[in-house]
Amino acid sequence: MTSMQEVSNETVVRLSTDKNAVPFETIDYVNYSITMFAWGTSWYALKLQVGVVAPEVSLVWRFGLAALIMWGWMALSGQRLRFPARDHVRFLMMGILLFSTNFALFYYGSRVLPSGLLSVVFSLASIINLFLAWLLMGQKISRRVLLAGLLGFSGVALMFWPQIAGSGFDQKVLVGIGLCIAGTLCFCVGNLISATNQARGLPVIASNGWGMTYGFAFMAFIALVRGHEFIIDQSPEYLVGLIWLAVFSSVMAFASYLTLLGRIGSARAGYLTVMFPLVALAISTVFEGYEWTPHAIVGVGFVLFGNLLVLRAQRPGS
Repeated sequence: MTSMQEVSNETVVRLSTDKNAVPFETIDYVNYSITMFAWGTSWYALKLQVGVVAPEVSLVWRFGLAALIMWGWMALSGQRLRFPARDHVRFLMMGILLFSTNFALFYYGSRVLPSGLLSVVFSLASIINLFLAWLLMGQKISRRVLLAGLLGFSGVALMFWPQIAGSGFDQKVLVGIGLCIAGTLCFCVGNLISATNQARGLPVIASNGWGMTYGFAFMAFIALVRGHEFIIDQSPEYLVGLIWLAVFSSVMAFASYLTLLGRIGSARAGYLTVMFPLVALAISTVFEGYEWTPHAIVGVGFVLFGNLLVLRAQRPGS
């Protein structure tokens, strides 16, 4: 929160600008598609990580590799590498919220929750982003984007309803839900920090590079404190999942998503969290024999209609 309080008046004005009226350009559609595909496939890749290696250690390998790639990218593209201490505070907060803690919380939540319920909880980011931007940055709540978020969340819940209904809400499940809600809040607050960074003129690539470095270091510290062994599962499934998560779901997806966040605002960018379950379901249909129910078909309709509302340019306040 210290970083939020230090945002200048000029930055607040820039962040509070209504971006719901900004039409999508070609680069926005490209970033939207990359993020949706990369994060939509990440659920299957993440499943390949569960087992031998502790979640914190898997995240150390993931973001350690991602940080190395980001530093190589920054060096080859001539990115600025040196920043004042106050910017490093922001990068540290991004690392803790976006590139470590949120994922760890979902890893532990996944031990007691079905994957469908995980997706539904994370889909709340589309609505949480909206209200955090209003509460902290004064961004207006567009009726259309609010409706889209509610439709999207409801659609994802319908798609995974059999899993949700069959989970049984005992104490362990409630704890799991709490962990995932905390992870989603970390993600959303990290979104706002990234938006303030961009409003201050900090480059996305350098911010991500430093953020992933801090996230890697923070998760390594947590793993040491918890006494986990720094081992690597040498099975092909684990290694393929690790490379995919580091390169595509971390480096490419976060670069695309956070760029999109700065261009179209947190409300519309956050809708991606209800779109990538569609990709996840398509993968599950092919590789895991997912069966489409009437609930799922109606849910997809809700999500797609909400997506049309988000992508469409609109008049401010509509």
